Amino acid sequence: MPVRVLLVDDEPLVRAGLRAVLEAQPDIEVVGEAADGAAVIPLVRQVRPDVVAMDVRMPLLDGIEATRALLRTVAEPPKILVVTTFENDEYVYEALRAGADGFLLKRARPAEIVHAVRLIAEGESLLFPASVRQLAAEYGDGGGNRAARAVLERARLTEREGEVLRLMARGLSNAEIAVRLVVGTETVKSHVSAVLAKLGARDRTQAVITAYESGFVAPG
Repeated sequence: MPVRVLLVDDEPLVRAGLRAVLEAQPDIEVVGEAADGAAVIPLVRQVRPDVVAMDVRMPLLDGIEATRALLRTVAEPPKILVVTTFENDEYVYEALRAGADGFLLKRARPAEIVHAVRLIAEGESLLFPASVRQLAAEYGDGGGNRAARAVLERARLTEREGEVLRLMARGLSNAEIAVRLVVGTETVKSHVSAVLAKLGARDRTQAVITAYESGFVAPG
C-alpha cells in the first residue's frame, strides 16, 4: 500500500512542488491539500492520510496548534511532518514538543523530501537526529525541565531500556541498535515499545525530546 500524504501549506507553489516530488514515487500518494491548519482535522477524517506534511507558520492556525488539535481530537492520528523555512527555529521545536514526528526544510532536495516521508511513515528511526539535538540544545531548557525529569523518574527504565533510549537519541534505527547491542531486531522493537509506553511518548521523537529535556541524554 502506498504512503498516503496530506499537504498543508498556505503557499500554493509549495504544495504544488511537494505534490510533484511525492507523486513521482510509486509508493507515495498525495490524497489531499489544505491552505491552513484549521482545515486539517476534517480533512484527516475524510482522506485518512498516513502522513501530514504541514507548514509550521500559517495565518489562521499554525502547525503547532494544528498538531496539538489533531493529536487531541483524532483517535488514531497520522504521522506529522512539519515543513519549515528555517532549520534552527523555535517554532519547529515547539511543534516537535507538541507531538510532530519530524521536520523538513522547504529547500530540501527531492530525494530528501521522499526519504523524510518514508522514514516518518515507518517510524523506526529519528529524522535528522543531529538537527533535533541542535534544537534541543538551544530550546530544551538544558536538561532542567522538571516535567520531563518527573516523567523519566516515573518511567523507571531498565538499564537496557536506557541504553536503547540513548541510541534512539543518536538516530539509530532498530536494525542498527540490534547490531550495536548484539541482539535481535525483534528484541529491540520490544525494548523501544517498552520505552515509549513507560514515557507515555507517542513516538521516538517525543521519547528523545523527553530524554534531552530531562537531562537523561545530553543534546550536545
